[in-house]
Amino acid sequence: MTAHALTFVAPPDDKPAYREALLMLGRVALTRKLPPPDVLAGWESAEWIYPEIDSALRQEAAAAVAELPVDWALTPVEGRRKRLLVADMDSTIINVECLDELADFAGIKAEIAAITERAMRGELEFEPALRERVAKLKGLSLDALQRTYDERVRLNPGAATLVKTMSAHGARCVLVSGGFTFFTSRVAEAAGFAAQQANVLLDDGAALTGLVQEPILGRAAKFETLQSEAKAIGADLSDALAIGDGANDLDMIKAAGLGIAYRAKPLVAAEAQARIEHTSLETALFFQGYRRSEFAS
Repeated sequence: MTAHALTFVAPPDDKPAYREALLMLGRVALTRKLPPPDVLAGWESAEWIYPEIDSALRQEAAAAVAELPVDWALTPVEGRRKRLLVADMDSTIINVECLDELADFAGIKAEIAAITERAMRGELEFEPALRERVAKLKGLSLDALQRTYDERVRLNPGAATLVKTMSAHGARCVLVSGGFTFFTSRVAEAAGFAAQQANVLLDDGAALTGLVQEPILGRAAKFETLQSEAKAIGADLSDALAIGDGANDLDMIKAAGLGIAYRAKPLVAAEAQARIEHTSLETALFFQGYRRSEFAS
């Protein structure tokens, strides 16, 4: 069987959580007579390498840290460091849903956010839900776009470190969003992505027209981007890391060699290979076996 790494990450300021996770997962490792863990970052991340795994290991690990504010993953050692990163933007790389924040300037944030939430949970088809929300913004002045970016959009903790570290080690990093190019172009530059893809909001030069350029980039298009980007660099999907939070990210997350649900909707969290719930996006680096000393800033 393929060797696997059982990696855990605690918040960097939570030594009790680190100690407890080290103890609890150490007991799981001890039952299989493994040596002491390799520390990837002091008081933050450590891992054990399992030459072989059995069907009970994942369940035992999950139970061991179920009550702790730590994130963990069980990943194959071979090919751990991915050659491609494809990341969602809204609520993944950045802190907000841009469309919801735009709607705030139109005075209809609650109405739009409710539709967004249902779409991200997979309760609505993404494309018609996007058209519906954009239509409600018809007539909104274009200066609301820049105000949204300046006043609301922030990179999530660890986003720039994730992108810059993977880039420094030769990976191609692509931002792909069901949101809008106005925001992805700026976020991609801020975080260090090599490329970005998203939808285009249409305007008349002064205000939004309530339309989005067709075809809409949604769930299928994100998966196709993963495929095409991997092919372009001569990589397999197993060489890719995909990360996101909503239902329109699920196909690419499930197809990638390492698919991570970041503070995701229940549907996505349940089907992803790994989850980040308690720590920053830097955890995606630890899951690939990077040490903190290798992180780029």
